[in-house]
Amino acid sequence: MKEGIHPKYYDVDARCACGATWKTRSTKQELHLEICSSCHPFYTGRQKLMDTEGRVERFTKKFGAQTSEARKQAATKAKKPTSASA
Repeated sequence: MKEGIHPKYYDVDARCACGATWKTRSTKQELHLEICSSCHPFYTGRQKLMDTEGRVERFTKKFGAQTSEARKQAATKAKKPTSASA
């Protein structure tokens, strides 16, 4: 490693706005975060699906709430040959 080109590396306490703290290492001497894994909605399971202007309803109405089983059944119906009598 070359001398004098690397930043100093500090042991710091990272603090979240929710009050959680943990020890880590950083090039900054203080870390203050707005959100962390203990308060983020994705990680806590408190995430809400925001339906603005009925977009989710419009999508489910257009495409339906399809499951993989329903798609398989639709595919088998489409593959069955229909008897064409002339």
